[in-house]
Amino acid sequence: MAKLVFGMNQSLDGYVDHTEFAPSPTLFRHFIKEAERQAGSLYGRRIYEIMCYWDEDHPEWDADRRAFAAAWRKQPKWVVSRSLTAVGPNAALVEGDLEGAVHKLKAERDGEIEVAGPDLARSLTDLGLIDEYRIYLHPVVLGRGTPYFAGPRPPLRLMTSDRIGEDVIRLTYAPA
Repeated sequence: MAKLVFGMNQSLDGYVDHTEFAPSPTLFRHFIKEAERQAGSLYGRRIYEIMCYWDEDHPEWDADRRAFAAAWRKQPKWVVSRSLTAVGPNAALVEGDLEGAVHKLKAERDGEIEVAGPDLARSLTDLGLIDEYRIYLHPVVLGRGTPYFAGPRPPLRLMTSDRIGEDVIRLTYAPA
């Protein structure tokens, strides 16, 4: 049975915003390894549209970016959306009964399925379907933006903490 993991970069004051801060080369290589071993990714519409950037090669990419793109393209993706009518390569739309679709997905797969997007994570948290939360805490204060937890913080218990690179702490929580 697969495990749903919601993990994102977060500022010290609790916000996620890929335009305001980026992973260091060390953290980016960590994300490449994560993408290579994941059983797939479950996206909300907005984050999926951002991630579609990786569908096409860009001449300015270095080896790490090409490696991430290859891992991202290879893994299956499921996109939860009421407005999209089609998705890109190796992706499928999740429509209708979210809870039933995710239960089926978890039962049919082994390994970790990444959950991407705070709004989708909130819906899955409300349904009790997220198995693990990973906060990649950066030494940045944004003062505004999209919070990591789109709703009330669920009861959590700290499982592990570790340092990745010079300035990022990964906090891993499970539902309490």
